Amino acid sequence: MTRRLPRLSSARAPLTRQVEIVDEHGQRGLVSIPAERDLTVYVDRRELVTLMTLGAQPELLVLGYLLNQRLIESAADVESVTVDWEVNAAAVKTHAGIDRIEERTAKKVVTTGCGQGSVFGELMAGIERLALPATRMRQSQLYALVNAIRLQESTYKSAGSVHGCALFTLGPGEDEAHMQCFVEDVGRHNAIDTIAGWIAMQPVGRLEGGRVFYTTGRLTSEMVIKSAQMGVAIVVSRSGITQMGHEVAAKVGLCAIGRATHKRFVCYAGVERLALQPELALP
Repeated sequence: MTRRLPRLSSARAPLTRQVEIVDEHGQRGLVSIPAERDLTVYVDRRELVTLMTLGAQPELLVLGYLLNQRLIESAADVESVTVDWEVNAAAVKTHAGIDRIEERTAKKVVTTGCGQGSVFGELMAGIERLALPATRMRQSQLYALVNAIRLQESTYKSAGSVHGCALFTLGPGEDEAHMQCFVEDVGRHNAIDTIAGWIAMQPVGRLEGGRVFYTTGRLTSEMVIKSAQMGVAIVVSRSGITQMGHEVAAKVGLCAIGRATHKRFVCYAGVERLALQPELALP
């Protein structure tokens, strides 16, 4: 049966803008900075939340946000997402509304995430029902993943001040780690939500193989939970992990790898999913 996917607009906005600066030598010049903007989300004409975003793929961001907040079960619940940058608004139209939306969005939890700020409901609700796939990764594949990120052209390289996230699938080969989607935004939560929206729009069978999620940001409880909700069993970060992030990873059986740069890394949880090859770390 063909899945019923939502119609998405294709709103685009400049990702950077130039501003005049003065450097330590008193010299004037122009540099690029990220073009942060606000996007207010309306669901069936009801104002839901305002997100601060780079605006690279706003429709996928909104769709992924609704999925990761567990306000919808799948992309098929949404008829359309229309973004209009003239009024900085995203209009979401669902097929049958969102059940108990006022009750479910009444309680907000302030988060550690930049670019988002709060999530709805209980963070830990339902995580015991998450069943992760039996994904395993070789150390050589981890190195291939980190190298792919290093070579990726990005807004961060030209303007800085953004977080990057990527979804990889693991191939059968020794060093295969295929980047499927790369997203940057002013906050890591926006980036992971956009990837969640991208996954939801893919045809069945498109993402074969084990999934690995990469982020430049720290692994907080929210990031770990969102990764697990996306069917990701291995998460890699350039940064570290928080205590609650570690507890959640251990509880759901997720492999959490941090401080991943060049050939260095620290596996905080789920080491049984990582096939170690320590000889590769030698000079």
